[in-house]
Amino acid sequence: MQESSNYGFATRAVHVGNEVGKDSGAIKRPITMGNSYALPYDPTDMNWSSASGNLYTRNGGTNQKYLQERVASLEGGEDCVVLASGVAALSGLFFALLKQGDHVIFSSVTYIAVYRLLHELFNNKFGVETTLVDTSDPANVEAAIRPNTKLIHIETPGNPTLTISDIAAIADIAHRHGALLSVDNTFASPYNQRPIELGADFAVESLTKYVNGHGDAMGGAIVGKKEYLDQIRAVSQVNLGGAISPFNAWLIMRGSVTLPLRMRQHNENAMQVARWLEAQPCVSFVAYPGLERHKGHAVAKKQMAPGFGGVLSFGLKADHDTHNRFVSHLKVITSAVSLGHDESLIVFLGENDERQYLYPPEFHNGFFRFSVGIEDAADIIADLKQALEQVGLL
Repeated sequence: MQESSNYGFATRAVHVGNEVGKDSGAIKRPITMGNSYALPYDPTDMNWSSASGNLYTRNGGTNQKYLQERVASLEGGEDCVVLASGVAALSGLFFALLKQGDHVIFSSVTYIAVYRLLHELFNNKFGVETTLVDTSDPANVEAAIRPNTKLIHIETPGNPTLTISDIAAIADIAHRHGALLSVDNTFASPYNQRPIELGADFAVESLTKYVNGHGDAMGGAIVGKKEYLDQIRAVSQVNLGGAISPFNAWLIMRGSVTLPLRMRQHNENAMQVARWLEAQPCVSFVAYPGLERHKGHAVAKKQMAPGFGGVLSFGLKADHDTHNRFVSHLKVITSAVSLGHDESLIVFLGENDERQYLYPPEFHNGFFRFSVGIEDAADIIADLKQALEQVGLL
């Protein structure tokens, strides 16, 4: 699609990375399932680890490249690397950028894999210094800066507490001190929030979630400047082997077409559900950045212009078993991990989470992470209501 930046988000979600097939005339690009591509007449001077051109699908495949074009456009970035999962993207970013003696500041509330990678693996195995920080206050980030700080990594909204961090403010801090900023944008999606446009150097997405949207394929993306992305391709994609399969790339490409439509429904439904839960006497708290009483609401309103996403957390004024019994009575809402699917998903996180000490006090008695789907909001709320009635809370 020529000059795609001139088009709106929804138009780019449909057209970028797609074109009419030159041989078939098909108006959708096909799945190219081959894992090898034809070599030139004399291949002896080729770089077998090159990620440019089509050589071997671990080095980069056709469907992957189409998807990279689209994701880069939706995120407002210069270039993109798509890998096998969101965790592959996160580990690929860290592995390519960091070396022994570097220092990383990262959000105290993040996806569990980030906590493992930076709090344990990179620290213990590779000698990378790491500092956990409550990044909801930029002053905490500034105070944690060291002369060897190479990277600041934040997640906003944070998983699972929905903590909000000010991307523009933290980008300014990072760049004043010669550091890079990466932002896990999975909970927001590029429809609601585009970290690169707010000053971040990298946006990371678990494409498994909202961008795919159908719960049937895994993928992850790193978006940023080409100079860094080329490094990530060479170091992490080729040598770590976290390549996305052509079929998953094709599925995510297909799912991404409806991202704008789905996100509007996720945003609207989650707001209605959050307001309903907030009004129930049996609910101990609701964490959703769209609610005015949320600590990060003002920042979220500034940097998440279209909406506040489809994920919220809440607790019940009940014991451990009642939380589980409540879930067992749900009919429309499914008890399962992950988020961003078309269907509503809920997971009960108990009192023994190893990172509980990093969460606000209201989360310490067990809580639900609720990914609100695109069903009718009235049916989602009715399902919550009847399950609360079944366990005697309404």
